[in-house]
Amino acid sequence: MIGYLLNKIGYALLTLFGVVTVIFFLFNVLPGDPAQMMLGQNEDSEQLQLIKQKYGFDKSTTTQYLYYLNDLSPISIHSNVESDYTYLKPGKYHENPLFSIGNKTVVLKLPYLRESFTKQGKLVSQVLSETLPNTFVLAITAIVIAMLLGVFLGVISALNKDIWVDKFIQVISTFGMSVPSFFSAILFAWLFGFVLHEYTHLEMTGSLYELDDFGEGMHIRWKNLILPAIVLGIRPLAVVIQLMRNSLLEVFNQDYIRTARAKGLSEFQIIRKHAIKNALNPVVTAISGWFASMLAGAVFVEYIFGWNGLGKEIVNALNTLDLPVIMGAVLIIALLFIIINIFVDLIYVWLDPKVKLE
Repeated sequence: MIGYLLNKIGYALLTLFGVVTVIFFLFNVLPGDPAQMMLGQNEDSEQLQLIKQKYGFDKSTTTQYLYYLNDLSPISIHSNVESDYTYLKPGKYHENPLFSIGNKTVVLKLPYLRESFTKQGKLVSQVLSETLPNTFVLAITAIVIAMLLGVFLGVISALNKDIWVDKFIQVISTFGMSVPSFFSAILFAWLFGFVLHEYTHLEMTGSLYELDDFGEGMHIRWKNLILPAIVLGIRPLAVVIQLMRNSLLEVFNQDYIRTARAKGLSEFQIIRKHAIKNALNPVVTAISGWFASMLAGAVFVEYIFGWNGLGKEIVNALNTLDLPVIMGAVLIIALLFIIINIFVDLIYVWLDPKVKLE
């Protein structure tokens, strides 16, 4: 187990290094001057130069890349000279100085994702911490809906193979996979949030937390979660139905299932005790991929429903070329992909003891 985790951590670090390198050079070849974006309408040559010095924009691309790696690294080197970008400003990095060499100090700190260009110097970590939990709530709710309904309908479909119930479920799941999320979002928002609002009492747009009518405080609005969660869960639901049906039909042909039937076990006992667990392996693979992609792919759903999550924040950052927020969001999503993949490997061992971690 320890060797497996060390191996996975090594691959994770290499993957993150590759992601960091790609997104840095990708976004730094985009047209536009970040310093000008930060100043907006208040631009003048003196302020522009100060901003470039403060954030290291006056350095070469290679030097800026090394600065970015230094910001992200938990152990980093910082200058004691105030005019340097890496100046060890108190409180900037939540640092813990380890030792000094000349005018340089080596510190232990949290990864620094820099400051937003458009939110008046607000830290990217703060922006992500305010939006990521909302996306987590939405993604988890959507995946739970997809998992519970998908497994249930997949079992029903397998038990009624090739009759009208099976064919009806297959048509619905195929339709669910073929409809784009943004179209489903628009359709559901219009139908259930506008046309049928009198009966559903659901809104076309709304987030998890909203100000009350008097503007005195934030309150949770759980009903705003219903429509975006259903829309986000439609496509993984269709995938789970198909995978569960096919996997269960394959399991039903195994010798141990025939033995269980020969012993007189009911169909319900066979499914509950033997078939379901062994049929879940491909479903877990699909769900893990879908959950990770939901964090990145909830962009359209969140934007259409006005859900204040990471997806909506990414759209806003792209519209304003807020590069630190975009880069920070991509890094967080990549890290979550890696963590979820490791977690799924551990679930495999629980589902199938024959699987060994190497």
